[in-house]
Amino acid sequence: MRALLSLAIGSFGIGMTEFVVMGLLPNIARELVPGVWAASPDDAIAQAGWLISLYALGVVVGAPTIAGSVARFPRHRVMIVLAAALAFFTLLTVIAPTFELVAASRFLAGLPHGAYFGIGALVAADALGPGNRAKGVAFVLTGLTIANVVGVPLGTLLGQQVGWRAAFAVVTGIFVLATICIALFVPKHPGSPGRRLADELRVFRIGQVWFALGIGAIGFGGLFAMYSYIAPMVTDVAGQPEWAVSLVLVLMGVGMTVGNVVGGTLADKDLRFWLYVGLIALAAASVGAAVTAGWIVSLVLFAFLVAFCGAALSPAIQTRLMDVAEDNQSIAAALNHSALNIGNSLGAFLGGIGIALGLGLEAPAWVGAVLALGGLVVAVVSYRREDRTGRHPAHRMPAAEAAQTAITGSIPTQG
Repeated sequence: MRALLSLAIGSFGIGMTEFVVMGLLPNIARELVPGVWAASPDDAIAQAGWLISLYALGVVVGAPTIAGSVARFPRHRVMIVLAAALAFFTLLTVIAPTFELVAASRFLAGLPHGAYFGIGALVAADALGPGNRAKGVAFVLTGLTIANVVGVPLGTLLGQQVGWRAAFAVVTGIFVLATICIALFVPKHPGSPGRRLADELRVFRIGQVWFALGIGAIGFGGLFAMYSYIAPMVTDVAGQPEWAVSLVLVLMGVGMTVGNVVGGTLADKDLRFWLYVGLIALAAASVGAAVTAGWIVSLVLFAFLVAFCGAALSPAIQTRLMDVAEDNQSIAAALNHSALNIGNSLGAFLGGIGIALGLGLEAPAWVGAVLALGGLVVAVVSYRREDRTGRHPAHRMPAAEAAQTAITGSIPTQG
């Protein structure tokens, strides 16, 4: 149990370092790009949104490459190095004096993210033994869940009151604690000496894998387009004080938590139907947020629904990718993590462009609706091509299980 708790501490830190920036964009923009802020706060916020995109890009690059490259090394040692790297790169965010250096630190901090979850899930799955492996993975995942519900809102509040760097200083401390605990309590865990990255990359030869990745990269971007800019929507559009941002983030965290669980159940009933309905619902919720953002009650309601629908799609997207990946399950799981973070990066980037073009702070919600519908188009094309060729997946991964593994980027082995 101490080993699982050690890993969960690290996942809690990852949840904070990835998402706390979203509640602090105005504060970061005000300090790091003061000239742009003085001329146009909206443009400064849009530029600060690049920090979200760069972190997500780091995850996209690091998840499959690091996980595949270190597979042959003992996993407990790899986890120590990854946790230490997360601490170091987050510390760079705290001390970096310029926007450019902070941007570089955010990209670097994203690199170990996916490998930490993927390899950590394997360690956790084996820690409890056969019959309880999914429980081990779920326990580690609770760190990320709690971060969304508690850590991110509290970190946002701390950053607003003390300074945004204080929030990342706390995250650095969490990663240091995780590194120490992993070194002390995670038992020796062998790697897989025979695994090579080149073998894993053969998954890219499968056409349906690209469609599945496209659903995640485009459709899931609908969630992050709005989530990335929720702070200015609450304060500048709805006219609420800064502390209200933390409360909205709590509700969105609850929406993600509930959505992830419900989405697994719904996808198990009819995966194709739920992918279609979930993407349409995400688009509708985003439109609702854009139209009624000036009223805090409706903004909170639609923000909750956006978070719920986005998270509910996660296990369905994971399941679809695992279905079409044939015998390349491990790398497919890591690629799912990359795809969802492409969605994170794309949503934040395009949402920022909408603001920069003078379309208002509601623009990210409109962008989110367009991205969700784009994901729907990819899903429809994918299934129609599958129906036309008659090549349907030979097996299905239960979506309820995918709900536990979609964010971790790994699949628990059944014992």
